[in-house]
Amino acid sequence: MSVLELDTPVRTEPQPGARIRRRRLPGRAWQRWISPLVLLLAWQIASTTGLLPTRLLAAPSTIAATAVDLVQAGTLPTAIAVSLQRVLIGFTAGAVAGVGLALVAGLSRRGENAVDPIMQMLRALPFFGLIPLFILWFGIGEAPKVLLVALAVSFPLYLNTFAGIRGVDGKLAEVARTVGLGRAQLIRHIVLPGALPQTLVGLRQSLGVAWLALIVAEQVNANAGLGYMINDAREFLRTDVIVVGLLVYSALGLLTDALVRLLERRALTWRREFLAR
Repeated sequence: MSVLELDTPVRTEPQPGARIRRRRLPGRAWQRWISPLVLLLAWQIASTTGLLPTRLLAAPSTIAATAVDLVQAGTLPTAIAVSLQRVLIGFTAGAVAGVGLALVAGLSRRGENAVDPIMQMLRALPFFGLIPLFILWFGIGEAPKVLLVALAVSFPLYLNTFAGIRGVDGKLAEVARTVGLGRAQLIRHIVLPGALPQTLVGLRQSLGVAWLALIVAEQVNANAGLGYMINDAREFLRTDVIVVGLLVYSALGLLTDALVRLLERRALTWRREFLAR
């Protein structure tokens, strides 16, 4: 072997199916914060110089001070706790209904004919149009607020779970019947794991929709919660309180999305390992 051959680098081709991981340079992570910080600084300068009237939008420094005052007074933690309770109850009810109806519609043609047309019609209804009916049917207590959240949550989970069930490879069902699996075992070991990735996509979507629905629901004669805090601040033109409430909504949405993404990574570990082979 010649010296030229020893010095020549050998190129190895990536194997089929192997994923190439790109390393993110640690020095460039901070660059993503440049534009938000510039926007925040421009906002503060515009408010300080009077270009942006405080009656239209409070300054960032004022919003930060208001957030501290609301936390120290206990107003913000109480509002967050009330809103979280409504979201959790509504999300649980909507998730159970959405996944259950998707199973009924996805596992048989009769179930699809019975469930899917109704779900598609309900999905097209506007939330604001349902508020008067919900008040007449369920009063002005917690029931209409929770039910509005549950209704909003059920549709993304239903659609994605239904698509996931119908997207399971039919050859897997043939293999399951060949090895003697019954219908219940087929659903447990083949259908549900196959539909899980799509269901988790629906879970992420439904959590985002849940917070949007909560904003609408908490306008229905609420006496506590983030929506009530924002609505009350609107009456007194407290734009600082309104922005604090909106930022908390955004933070809670990002937090719940991060939790679902963590669950997705844990639940679909087998899928990533299978695709990496």
